[in-house]
Parts: sequence; C-alpha cells; structure tokens
Amino acid sequence: MNSVSVRALLVRGMVAGLVASLFAALVSYLLGEPRVDSAIAFEEAHEAAGHEHGEELVSRALQSTAGLTTGVVLFGVALGGIAALVTCFLLGRIGRFHARATVALVAVGAFVAVTLVPFFKYPANPPSVGDPDTVGERTTLYLLMIALSLLLAAGAVILGRRLAPRLGNWHASVVAGVAFVAAIGLAYAFLPAVNEVPADFPATLMWQFRLASLAIQATLWAVFGLVFGELAQRLLQPAPAAAARESAAVVS
Repeated sequence: MNSVSVRALLVRGMVAGLVASLFAALVSYLLGEPRVDSAIAFEEAHEAAGHEHGEELVSRALQSTAGLTTGVVLFGVALGGIAALVTCFLLGRIGRFHARATVALVAVGAFVAVTLVPFFKYPANPPSVGDPDTVGERTTLYLLMIALSLLLAAGAVILGRRLAPRLGNWHASVVAGVAFVAAIGLAYAFLPAVNEVPADFPATLMWQFRLASLAIQATLWAVFGLVFGELAQRLLQPAPAAAARESAAVVS
C-alpha cells in the first residue's frame, strides 16, 4: 500500500473516530452520567462518616457536558487513527477480505482485546468506589491487562496464520482462539485481584454503571467499524461508475 493510501485511510479513520465518539458521548450522557450522579450522591451521604470530599474545581454540570464530550472526542479520534493504521497493516495479510470486512474484524477484535478482556478482570467502578491511595496501582494493573490482551491477540493472529496451511483456516482459527482464551485465563489467575467496593454500596447501581460503561465502548467501536468500513471501502474499492470516471479523467 502506498503512502497516499495510508495517509488517506488515516484521515478517514480519525474522521470515523470523531463520528463514533459523538455517538459514544451521547450514550455516556444518557446512560453513564445518571449513574455517576447517583454514585456521587452516595459518596456525599457518607462524608459525615469521616470521608472528606475535596473542593470541586470544575462544576458537575461542566464535567457532564463539555468535559465529557471533549474527553470522549479526543479519545475517539486518537483510537480511530490507531485503528486505521492497524487496518492498513492487516489489509491483504489476514485473508482475501475486502476493506469493509477487514475494518469490521479490526473493530470487533479491538472491542474484545481493549474493552472486554480487561473489563472481566478489572471492571469499571463509579466514583466513591476504591481507595484514593491505590489509584496508581489500579491504573497500572488495568493498563497492564490491556497490553497483555493486545499482545496475546496479536500472538493468536500469528499462530492462526502459521497453522492455516496445515489445518485450514477454520481449524487454525479455532486453535488460535482457544490458545488466546487459555492465555487470558492464566493472566487472570496470576494478576492480583482488586476489590474495594464498599460493603453498603448499592449492587444495582454498580451493575448499571458497569453495563453503561460497556454500552459506551460498544457504541464507539460499532459506529467506528460501520463508518470507517464504508469510507475505506469507497477509497480502496470504488464503485465501477466512479472508477470509470476517474479513468476517463486521467486519459483526458
């Protein structure tokens, strides 16, 4: 793939990430923010029991609107650019998939490796959950789980490609998938667990918050896959009429 195509795909990936992030921000505002407000109310109700709440530097209204949108957009654009570069690398290397199918595989794989795998070991927690003194440790463990998941996913892809000539694509994919799940299971077993949920924290609120966090990520990757897949398909495999017009323009 030439540098022009890579640059064009990168731009389209970032645009798709922008669009996806706006949808994710909307889902976050509708599903996530009400649970955050409930968790903050729980925290404030326990301040009298000895938990000091620091002075709020940014208003809650600003955090849940402009702050939320800005953070999600920056995250989405950056993720879109990275996913576009991964797509550039994988095009033509993982089978005879067209651009749209390759993007779909990247989006699903990223959702599994970056979101689902870390989530089952270190699920998202709302405010008031967790010891402030262990924030650094918990963040490090979560990022380590993401890094391990990505490395193991890459290893599974390589394993599947190596086994395909002998086992066929289907059986090689099954073996690679089983190996990935087994390796993730070992990582779950050896990495330390984190459980700092207060005993009196509402279980329903915790469950709703975690489901909302999954819904936000699912929306981000689903919209990105659909939008970027369409943009990449039109760039790399234009419709016959468009291709004919381009050829005529070059000839003339």
